[in-house]
Amino acid sequence: MVVLSQPVINKFFFVNACKPTTLFTGIPEVDLSDPEAKTLIVNACKDFGFFKVVNHGVPLEFMSNLENEALRFFRQPQSEKDKAGPPDPFGYGSKRIGSNGDVGWLEYLLLTTNPDVISPKSLSIFRENPENFRSAMEDYIDAVKKMCYVVLESMADGLGIGARNVFSKLVKDERSDSCFRINHYPPCPEVQALKGRNLVGFGEHTDPQIISVLRSNSTSGLQICLPDGTWVSVPPDHTSFFINVGDSLQVMTNGRFKSVKHRVLADTEESRLSMIYFGGPPLSEKIAPVPSLMLKDEESLYKEFTWWEYKKAAYNSRLADNRLGQFEKYAV
Repeated sequence: MVVLSQPVINKFFFVNACKPTTLFTGIPEVDLSDPEAKTLIVNACKDFGFFKVVNHGVPLEFMSNLENEALRFFRQPQSEKDKAGPPDPFGYGSKRIGSNGDVGWLEYLLLTTNPDVISPKSLSIFRENPENFRSAMEDYIDAVKKMCYVVLESMADGLGIGARNVFSKLVKDERSDSCFRINHYPPCPEVQALKGRNLVGFGEHTDPQIISVLRSNSTSGLQICLPDGTWVSVPPDHTSFFINVGDSLQVMTNGRFKSVKHRVLADTEESRLSMIYFGGPPLSEKIAPVPSLMLKDEESLYKEFTWWEYKKAAYNSRLADNRLGQFEKYAV
């Protein structure tokens, strides 16, 4: 076993407190075929900002096909993978997360979903059967988008908003600034030398978009922060999806829904692969509380901003920063 030196650890990734030994069993689970799904979704968004979706309608075959294609990419020699990077912002990246000093034990592909499913630069490195990758991406993303629209419209129904497409229309818009990310966390047996500490694959953060739709393999590592500040591990389920409330949705609900803080810790023996669809609005869209949701005399907790303004501020920050802080009306 190669033991990583402390200077290397400090330079390339963060080490946090011990990883919980048990998985949190209190994650809300929503069956999309359940007539009460809209109520369960709203309660989960208020209490956790996070929930699990089953009976989602996305074929398991689509998940497996894309996972296999992604693993085929990540198993290539580093020199081949590097031909798809560095991300600008789309493409292949490794270790560095953004341009502000955040790092993690991962490699990834960041892809646009609009107007093309994947960027030409990312596709070009698939020397063998590139259309297999494109087909797997298109099938998966198309199915996930449809499921995402159902979830967003169920949220509106559960909140009693008359225009049930108030959230989904922003993601459906042909100018939607949505993206897709495939994260690969290689196993790291060297972490055993850290004596109780854990290697951070992706540091704690909230997602700036409206909604995030996550599917991963059967390797654990995902953690969410509960309202009391406790970090808990999410049991993996490769057949289901996990939904995150994003910062923009927190603003649009005037704080009723909570954007969940989450992170990923590296595993010592098994690789983790996660695929995340980030549903975002058009760049020019103004983000503010939905008027029909506001009670009489209720004031907005946030200053109005465009998605471009918030996206720019988010990407100029560090992962763990409170990105919404500068947009709060009554920030101390």
